[in-house]
Amino acid sequence: MTLNFETMTEQQILAIADPIMDNLMEASTQRDHARHVRDFTDRLKAIVVPDYFACICQQYQEEKGYFTTRTPIAVLRRPDSAAILWKQHFTKAPGEFVAEMVLVHRDGRYLVDHVMVF
Repeated sequence: MTLNFETMTEQQILAIADPIMDNLMEASTQRDHARHVRDFTDRLKAIVVPDYFACICQQYQEEKGYFTTRTPIAVLRRPDSAAILWKQHFTKAPGEFVAEMVLVHRDGRYLVDHVMVF
């Protein structure tokens, strides 16, 4: 049986997505590639290779500082995935940013197929 994200509540999806996003942000702050990609799909792991990850971490930490508060904005449900949007703040950069994640369910696990902060 295939999991359908449309049948889940926003609270159920956030209960899955928030700890995954917490780990992603903590691991990128610590520049821990293996921990950062542990919940990624194979497709995303192929993109976020160690050298690319190191460059991205250095760039955002120099420009924006570190991640601070994150507040859910929306959960967009589709049959095979959910897109979660948060309002994100940083230690250095003023203003509000968007953190987003696409969550999928594969082989009995919830995995990240896309993630970005902009």
